[in-house]
Amino acid sequence: MTAPVSRPDGHWVPTWTAMPQLTEPDNMPPPPFIRDDPVLGDAAVLCDTTVRQTVRVSVGGRRLRVRVTNAFGGAALPVTKATLALPAGGRAGVSAVRAGTVRPVTFHGRASVTIPAGAQAVSDPLEVEVPPGSNLTVTVYLAEGQRSLSITSHPGSRTTSHLLAGDHADAADLPGATAVDHWYFLGGVEVWAGPSVAAVAVVGDSLSDGRGSTTNGNDRWPDRLLDRLRSGHGMDGVAVLNQAAGGNRVLNDGLGPNALARLDRDVLAHSGVAWLVLFEGVNDIGTAEASPAAQKQVADDLIFAYDQIVTRAHARGIRVYGATLTPFGGNDSYDDAQGCREGARQAVNQWIRAAGRFDAVIDFDRAARDPAEPRRLLAAYDVGDHLHLNPAGYQALADAVPAHLFRREPLPPGFGFA
Repeated sequence: MTAPVSRPDGHWVPTWTAMPQLTEPDNMPPPPFIRDDPVLGDAAVLCDTTVRQTVRVSVGGRRLRVRVTNAFGGAALPVTKATLALPAGGRAGVSAVRAGTVRPVTFHGRASVTIPAGAQAVSDPLEVEVPPGSNLTVTVYLAEGQRSLSITSHPGSRTTSHLLAGDHADAADLPGATAVDHWYFLGGVEVWAGPSVAAVAVVGDSLSDGRGSTTNGNDRWPDRLLDRLRSGHGMDGVAVLNQAAGGNRVLNDGLGPNALARLDRDVLAHSGVAWLVLFEGVNDIGTAEASPAAQKQVADDLIFAYDQIVTRAHARGIRVYGATLTPFGGNDSYDDAQGCREGARQAVNQWIRAAGRFDAVIDFDRAARDPAEPRRLLAAYDVGDHLHLNPAGYQALADAVPAHLFRREPLPPGFGFA
């Protein structure tokens, strides 16, 4: 009788994610990488094109796999070839890779894969050493392109990708490539990690997606939190997953599906998620009518939605941390003279702080507001629109997160009962 194969103790944990979205017209690949002939019905994107992208992992490992997503594709996505490499100089957003590091990515042993509309594909594991906090280069080549103008991306990448005609998936560099600050088709990277390694998923909007942060700087607040956990607290076993998107809302679709709709896909379906940070709601308040009745309704509905998210996450054994909503006083679109929206923000924050529904509260409002004028951001943190933060502001948010929240501890008896 053949002895059973010994398998290492561990599990797959996401080390990088990007919330997939339907790509808006302004975020589509530029010409000549898009073709649309309404007369002939000939629509296609990225035909005979190499797409090279860099992503920053949070936890490291020696065995990883890549997720390619066609969540919002209007047709099947035929990936002809894919490779993984280490970027030149270890930098984000570069088109060159380190010599000798290019590795083929396969799917069930195949070099190519066709992903049905709405589906995703998980690659075969690759044996490669990936240090925590390092950058990876993922390159895909699409010989046929995608035969639809509905494609999947993450527009707010704050990271430069590179497009070049022809098959250059194995190339050391892409001279003459077109640079775009979007990710296309990438859903995540996973590592095989020890049993103690776990992930925190951040569900949010542009304030977590990093509007106002530095392109290729990886200085969104979730990035800064990762750096802080690793350097100051030695928590290399905590993956930080940014599942946020600019313009996203909790209650209604905006840019991407609403948080209630995407919770299963973006959090609950991922293995290894132990914690959820919920920092979202300002877009719901800011896009609702600035009247007392409308703002009371949106505040009540947000509180209901938060409760639902806690209930659903607790059922999967995930602790949920509620982050208070940061100020927007002075913003041209969201602030109103009567203060109706500010009243809704205060009501929501009061519930987050006092209701006891969350497993812990992270007070981003207190961290970012001007003490002399609490309905406004501190000027040193304001990117200029009185809503979004600059890198110093995102550092302040990261510093406001208690590191002890991410220690692995057994769930208390009766967790999730109420």
